[in-house]
Amino acid sequence: MLGNLPSETASFVGRGAELDRLAALLRDRRLITLTGAGGVGKSRLALRAAHRARPSYPDGTWWVELSPLRDPGLLSTTVAHTLGLAEQSLLTSDEELCAWVRDKRLLLVLDTCEHLVDRCRHLVAELLQSAPELTVVVTSRQPLGATAEWVTEVRPLPVAGPDSDALALFRARALAAGPRAAAAFADPGRTATAVEVCRRLDGIPLALELAGARLRLWTLEEVADRLGARFDLLTDTRSARLPRHRTMRTAIGWSHELCEPLERLLWARLSVFAGEFTLAAARAVCAGGPLPASQVQRVLTGLVGKSVVRRTVERTRERYRMLDTIREYGRAWLAELGEEERTADRHAHWYAALAREAGRGWLGPEQVHWQRRLTDEHTELRAALEHLLDTDPRTALELAGDLWFFWICCGRLREGRGFLERALTTAPEPGPAHAQALWTLGTVAMLQGDFATALDRGRAAAAQAASLADPELAARCSYVLAVSVLMPGEPARALEVSAAPVGGADEDGAGRLLCRLATAYALCDLGRHEEATEEAAELRAACARLGETWLRAYADYVLAVAALGAGRPGDADRHVRSMLSGKRLLDDSFGIAIGLDLLAAAVAAQGDGELAARLLGTGAAVWRTVGRPQMGSPSLTALRDGGERRARAAIGDAAFERAFRAGVAEPAP
Repeated sequence: MLGNLPSETASFVGRGAELDRLAALLRDRRLITLTGAGGVGKSRLALRAAHRARPSYPDGTWWVELSPLRDPGLLSTTVAHTLGLAEQSLLTSDEELCAWVRDKRLLLVLDTCEHLVDRCRHLVAELLQSAPELTVVVTSRQPLGATAEWVTEVRPLPVAGPDSDALALFRARALAAGPRAAAAFADPGRTATAVEVCRRLDGIPLALELAGARLRLWTLEEVADRLGARFDLLTDTRSARLPRHRTMRTAIGWSHELCEPLERLLWARLSVFAGEFTLAAARAVCAGGPLPASQVQRVLTGLVGKSVVRRTVERTRERYRMLDTIREYGRAWLAELGEEERTADRHAHWYAALAREAGRGWLGPEQVHWQRRLTDEHTELRAALEHLLDTDPRTALELAGDLWFFWICCGRLREGRGFLERALTTAPEPGPAHAQALWTLGTVAMLQGDFATALDRGRAAAAQAASLADPELAARCSYVLAVSVLMPGEPARALEVSAAPVGGADEDGAGRLLCRLATAYALCDLGRHEEATEEAAELRAACARLGETWLRAYADYVLAVAALGAGRPGDADRHVRSMLSGKRLLDDSFGIAIGLDLLAAAVAAQGDGELAARLLGTGAAVWRTVGRPQMGSPSLTALRDGGERRARAAIGDAAFERAFRAGVAEPAP
């Protein structure tokens, strides 16, 4: 099934009536907002309901986690990337999203929206108006206030009686914490004590989880006594119970007090992370003073055991995160300690150093690793850039430019352009970082089809590269200037730029390799297929020596185009399949789209019109995620249209349309 729903990491207890009601609402309503206090279980309920509803949404059930997002301007981009849109056009994110969802039947869950209410209300209204079969579920501490919004309050779990949902959850979390708790729940005589703990915690799931984790070390009676003492301090004769938000905060405060001092310190410092983080990041950002780096893992493990921090392992990658309510408590303590700015600085500079390391390793055998690693760290890179733009514009400029490969090669064009433009404005002084950012911005603009901006920024960067005597940057500028005239249909002019020698440039550096790619493309467009083949083969060999994937796949693409132009469709088929293998590894939507068009042309030239039609259908679906079919390039459009003409001639229009429609629904091969 399509979608990206997170797996449920813990057992789900109770909520049967709420789930049934949500199932009915999903059949009748298009915008449902789950509200309630922090920790009450809105996200868990939405996730379970979405899992149950998956069969009803053929275009997928999609989960967008918004708690780490601080800039409302990035909401649409965040949703678009979650849905797999590459946004490689000059349309706004809202326009691309509305165009993409208009014929889709899908469920979109926007999780944790209370800090983005106004922007979410606007986006959801646009999407629902554009897509009649779209359903949106929102979790938020407050309603969006949108037209036709159906608001459902998520209440705490029932606490009355020995069979209550609250007691069942408390028991489940306690038993998960360790075998010691088993004795407490095996004795019916102690049930009343457990029920009292649930009553004190008002049936709030997160509070019950924190209390359950304490049974790893304490008896049930000790938990009840200590918790009771804590709550008795905060209640008086006028009110037997605390408001729910205060109950949750009190339960978190109780857990905080019971942590050892180093755990409390790490808790506070970890709150600087916007989303998930690694042990290495925690060590680098949070060590210092009484907490040496050598102790961070031990202390972090203690917080995991107390359910303050969640630990996940996916594809051998171990990562950690805090729930929002717990992070907020830690952030308040970090401010009390007077360490908020210093910890944020350490966080930002750690991720800036990570980006530099990734940039150095990009043109090598670790390329796929770095693509996945920076995708995992995307939330933290955003947070680092936002912080540095406010506090250290020069380092922000360096970071935005160092991430050139992430913006350009990993489908982050619109977001990258936004950060680059802001960084160049806040740090306008010429220099190496400024020149690198200018080149990156020019390349991003070129890939969006904004060729005027690409030429302007490329020329400005080239002038700075000359004054800095930087041949590598000069070669990169030649690439963006060449492709900015090649894509609109001027291959001869592009060849003059890309093939011009740049003295001192490393032949295996990114600049020269990119220029070779532009040269090979231009030669193909000029019909000089033998020369294009030679240039592309040399580029591919250089990439193979480096262990590089992204450029090597594009070299395979040029080899396929040249082979097809020279009348060797079998060779073209082989080269383009190799190209698609590389592009799939890097989730390069643009590369996959042009590869499918070329593969369709190759198989059509070999007489298989039905397969060609299916491939064109699949390619059309991928182009919709890119945002601009064939990027408006005359040569890309001609290649695709030629494949369609041959396929129609081979099997007829009716068979072509049937196969094309089938291909739209198929995943890329």
